Amino acid sequence: MTVSKKQILALLKEYGGAVLFSTLLRDFGGRHLKRELKNLLEEMADNGEVTRLRGNSYVLPGQVKTVRGRISVHRDGYGFVAPEGGGEDIFIPAKFMKNALHGDLVEATANQSRMGGSKLDGRIVNVVERATTRIVGRFEESRRGAVVISDDQRLNLAVVIPPKGRGRAEDGQQVVAELTAYPIGGRPAEGRIVEILGWPDDPEVEVQSVIRRFDLPHEFGPDVLAEADAVPEAVTKGELKGRVDLRGMATVTIDGETARDFDDAVALRREGGNFRLWVSIADVSAYVTPGSPLDREAYLRGTSVYFPDRCIPMLPERLSNGICSLNPQVERLTMTAEMLFDATGRMVESAFYPSVIKSTARLTYTIVKQIIVDNDPEVTDKHRPLAPMLGEMKELALILMAMRKKRGSIDFDLPEPEIIIGLTGRTEGIVRAERNLAHQLIEEFMLAANEAVAAFVTSREIPFLYRIHENPDPAKLHDFQEFIYGFGYEFALVEDRVNPSELQRLLAQAEGRPEERMLNYALLRCMKQARYAAENLGHFGLASPCYCHFTSPIRRYPDLVVHRILKAILALDEKKEDKRRGKQLAIATEHLGETAEHTSKRERVAMEAERDVVEMKKVQYMQQHLGEEFDGYITGVTGFGFFVELEELFVEGLVHISTLDDDQYTFQEKQHSLVGSRLRRVFRIGDKARVTVAAVTPATRRIEFTLAAHTPSAPPKVTAGAGPAEEYPRIPIKGKRVSGPKRGGGVEPKGAAPGTGKGRGGRKRR
Repeated sequence: MTVSKKQILALLKEYGGAVLFSTLLRDFGGRHLKRELKNLLEEMADNGEVTRLRGNSYVLPGQVKTVRGRISVHRDGYGFVAPEGGGEDIFIPAKFMKNALHGDLVEATANQSRMGGSKLDGRIVNVVERATTRIVGRFEESRRGAVVISDDQRLNLAVVIPPKGRGRAEDGQQVVAELTAYPIGGRPAEGRIVEILGWPDDPEVEVQSVIRRFDLPHEFGPDVLAEADAVPEAVTKGELKGRVDLRGMATVTIDGETARDFDDAVALRREGGNFRLWVSIADVSAYVTPGSPLDREAYLRGTSVYFPDRCIPMLPERLSNGICSLNPQVERLTMTAEMLFDATGRMVESAFYPSVIKSTARLTYTIVKQIIVDNDPEVTDKHRPLAPMLGEMKELALILMAMRKKRGSIDFDLPEPEIIIGLTGRTEGIVRAERNLAHQLIEEFMLAANEAVAAFVTSREIPFLYRIHENPDPAKLHDFQEFIYGFGYEFALVEDRVNPSELQRLLAQAEGRPEERMLNYALLRCMKQARYAAENLGHFGLASPCYCHFTSPIRRYPDLVVHRILKAILALDEKKEDKRRGKQLAIATEHLGETAEHTSKRERVAMEAERDVVEMKKVQYMQQHLGEEFDGYITGVTGFGFFVELEELFVEGLVHISTLDDDQYTFQEKQHSLVGSRLRRVFRIGDKARVTVAAVTPATRRIEFTLAAHTPSAPPKVTAGAGPAEEYPRIPIKGKRVSGPKRGGGVEPKGAAPGTGKGRGGRKRR
């Protein structure tokens, strides 16, 4: 007797629910059909005709309750489904992925995890919509045929290229392949080559590969360029009507040395014990009208993307570096937030209006630091007319910083790498990006303006585009609470919520200690990602009741939307009877939910691409230093080794346990350490370590270290904490790492880090 698909479907329909394999085997006549039945069921499951459930049972697709969502896949093969309606992510083991690829819209079962708690796990039932249509990777030829190996480790995909689809690609080249068939069952994906990028050791090819892989729009269409070319190069007299004239005021821009577009300028005046601050932002909305080619392209991009050696701008250079850039000694149209602060930093009044300015000087962070911190007499004398105002700006900035800290705002202030690129495009060095009081001064002024605009619009009860940062997930907070307990730290949770001031206190307590940076990273992993929303949910990281992005319309589309809404409100206030102005507000506020979702997504894509290029450049740099020794500290410990981040280079690599040949090491999960069974040598999070660069794999961005012979041995004890070692709890962290966060290219993925995002070297996103 043989078994047919038709018989299986009929039997499952008759049962009306999940049926164990053993039951199906019995109903079809016994063990002699086991292999045949098993193979047929697996084929049907791969084709979506039946659904395989936990416990080796099967059900018809329509008879099982599923959750729909996007899947994020780890390079080790497992994934997490984020439900469309929100809620706990569903863990999908690699064996239950059912040919789903990273980013696909899927339907999955959701069951209570065997790990307990609120965790869910399941399996993919159906792939609803494919997210990947093209891949970027390496073309490989052999006697067995040709394939393209995807650069994206999350796809874990080898695409078969038939002879007719190869074009002129040569073995080893970087290419873009279009998928013509997706993997199903045991059948691989197929495709055809649509673009040959070049050889992978060419720095330009490496960057172009990232641009293609993240599908970053990087060329402006002719209609967009034509509209940009039609924009005047200078402000016309007619454009000044209805604007407040600030051209006679001493106004300065403060940016990095390499900045080319200047979208914010500041001015300040003391009024008795008060401070009057003007923050003037480039009025991009004066040149980019809703629905125009420029506007559609800016919306599509959502944000500018910054790589170490270039910027992919949101707007054409004629605008971003031209008429919209607040260059010195030229007239520019702006939107101004004028704010009056008392001596304690409390804002006592504010006003907003279209304006025209003429920037007095283009200052850099270095120049401002030399004046307000170093008191450099030569630099101060050179900028003598501006020095008193800069000193008063410093005074106000320190007051605002203190007030923000008092209310509970969290400032991770984690160091960031700056990649030094040589003339050949290769990485020549990695240094700590400077962040001094001059940077903080501008950050505080931009934060104040963003909050003031958000508060103003919120008070009018008008639809708005907010920048929100929701409260951390309670489960992650509990995990973090257990994790830091093992290091002697604690914080209060009240009804699964935490006051941001508690976390601020925790970071202050860890300052200067070996585990400081690791605790910062671990806390950042607990934070939800800051995003845009049409609903005001507050900003947890800033401890702010309402917040928006107003200060960077040259490089962020949400800021442009905020400008349009603000201008429409101001126009209505001026002439309430004007129906045209009411229509202007209606246009500015339509589709805010859709805009929020789209721009949040584009921001995440930009951050991932930026991080990937930085990691690529780090690997490039370490290739030049194979065999050399560096000092670092342990950032994470697992059963297969520990991760070390090099001091000042921000490069992380793995010391595999197999290279620790002086002893037999045991992973002590609760103590976050590896302990030698004979010598009792201990490796734990926060310990210093001297390592040798042993291997570098550019394709996977992986770096491997070995322990240098003269690395000091740690004593066989755990950091003093809240109890004996055996009571130290663990923190379950998704992925291969059990404790300690993987830096993986920066702290930006959670979006809670303070900062204003003022170009390269200062792009923290709140």
